[in-house]
Amino acid sequence: MNQKREDVRNIAIIAHVDHGKTTLVDELLKQSGVFRANQEVAERVMDSNAIERERGITILSKNTAVTYKGVKINIVDTPGHADFGGEVERVLKMVNGVILVVDAFEGPMPQTRFVLRKALELSLPVIVCINKIDRPEARPQAVVDEVLELFLELDASDEQLDCPFVFASAKTGSATTSLTVKNKDMKPLFDTILDYIPAPEGDPEAGTQLLISTIDYNEYVGRIGVGKIDNGSLCVNQEVVIVNHHDPDKQTRVKVSKLYEFDGLNKVEVRQAGIGSIVAVSGIADLHIGDTLCSPDQPIPIPFQKISEPTIAMYFMVNDSPLAGKEGKYVTSRHLRDRLFRELNTDVSLRVEETDSTDSFKVSGRGELHLSVLIETMRREGYEFAVSKAEVLYRRDEKGHLLEPMEQVYIDVPEEYTGIVIEKLGHRKGELTNMTPGNGGTARLEFLIPSRGLIGYRGEFLTDTRGNGVMNAIFDSYGPYKGDIQYRSLGSLIAFEAGEAITYGLFNAQERGSLFIGPGEKVYAGMVIGQTGRSEDIEVNVCKTKKLTNTRSSSADEALRLTPPRILSLEQALDFIDTDELLEVTPTSLRMRKKILDHTQRKRAAMQSRQPS
Repeated sequence: MNQKREDVRNIAIIAHVDHGKTTLVDELLKQSGVFRANQEVAERVMDSNAIERERGITILSKNTAVTYKGVKINIVDTPGHADFGGEVERVLKMVNGVILVVDAFEGPMPQTRFVLRKALELSLPVIVCINKIDRPEARPQAVVDEVLELFLELDASDEQLDCPFVFASAKTGSATTSLTVKNKDMKPLFDTILDYIPAPEGDPEAGTQLLISTIDYNEYVGRIGVGKIDNGSLCVNQEVVIVNHHDPDKQTRVKVSKLYEFDGLNKVEVRQAGIGSIVAVSGIADLHIGDTLCSPDQPIPIPFQKISEPTIAMYFMVNDSPLAGKEGKYVTSRHLRDRLFRELNTDVSLRVEETDSTDSFKVSGRGELHLSVLIETMRREGYEFAVSKAEVLYRRDEKGHLLEPMEQVYIDVPEEYTGIVIEKLGHRKGELTNMTPGNGGTARLEFLIPSRGLIGYRGEFLTDTRGNGVMNAIFDSYGPYKGDIQYRSLGSLIAFEAGEAITYGLFNAQERGSLFIGPGEKVYAGMVIGQTGRSEDIEVNVCKTKKLTNTRSSSADEALRLTPPRILSLEQALDFIDTDELLEVTPTSLRMRKKILDHTQRKRAAMQSRQPS
């Protein structure tokens, strides 16, 4: 018989990127006494991964737990970026309600819509937390109306519409249920969680059922499955069967060797856990997201929605440039293969496929950001490899027509830049579907555009809007192929020979375009060292020294002035490379190059590709 477990609440914190959910969790942890009074606590303590801390974004969902008035509140912090939406979909299966965090100035943003839709589809109760009310330009009352409009647009039920609103400033650690009442702590938010989020329910006497919603990985204990116990209980050394809703043939008998619950930021070993507990299980090698651990006498899997399919792919390959193997620790195809397949342990939205060549792997993900975070993580670990330009994954319908992924793009820009944005996205097959005036002289533009139309556009967008534009894209659906898109109108400057770049050679080359390298850098034939001002590629010799003569001219003694090179970040380099180019990634360098390094072979390949087949 089903029982409620009143001493536990399970909630997820969902929001658009940068609306303050990780900071909010920090405050909930601090005010529930998780840290000692004199303990130094890093800001955004939940963003433990180095890339998360640098970029200020959450990539992986995190679990934590606090205790308030004798009730254990399990909190899951989720990513806000659409590329990591696979994380959001899963963790919502573990919780009984969500806190939707919305910025008191920006209001609901595209990702707010995405995460809220997922929560409403699962019929989860929602507490709306209007955050950053201490911002000078905050407009909390207007944002409340915008959030309710969003609920209506997403077909929320009457119960979901009747949700509580809490106004907070995560930065100052305060929350209130009424804007007229000032408060100095987070108690109103804690109380709202206890009152409004239902306690987990299940049958403690039934057979064990635990759905694995997240996988963690640890070098020492291997795979760690995290999930909520729906029915029964689980204890150490218990025999269980692994079954899966989408794979009826799967039935593996295993033993639970270690069991953990969350307490603050730590995992604490426990002997037994009951219904409603969010637990971590280790010691089971073949455990995947969506698996259910059951009692052997009642192997009934819990239904689980399939993770959204990837829409974009890149080829990761062994670096074969003339400078290969000099900077990386892991350089062989075996190293690359092992590392990519290991990533599948924790990232469900990723696909890795072997190709005809043992040195190349096709890696598919949810977007450019998703794959660039993997590339950055690998180079920090000492890997050296090359990647191709991102390409979209096409499908065919029943009649054989080509379909491609389409994205809904939301752009907020100052009004003077709307013209250039509409023009550029028009060239990339984007269709303007809506345009509304925003706050303070800004405009919101909404486009429906092929995913490939956005490849390489972000850097251009920031330049065009002088860094004042905000762009968010969410996968919409597969639609008919929209025709060819030209990614880049300007060609590459290509090094003519191997050697070291010399000031004299660079001085002559900079007349042809903008350079990406400075003097003293090693180059090789076929390496991309800059961008031309014309549409075709140009080869230049940057290793050329000045011929010595026995006469001196007055001007020759003057120092040659070089324009500082444009140093591209990983994202900018991925955006810049064309379909016939690769990006060479090492722990210390990013070099762009032509796929075919030899000048004659490259010309021959270009002529063959132009001939009608």
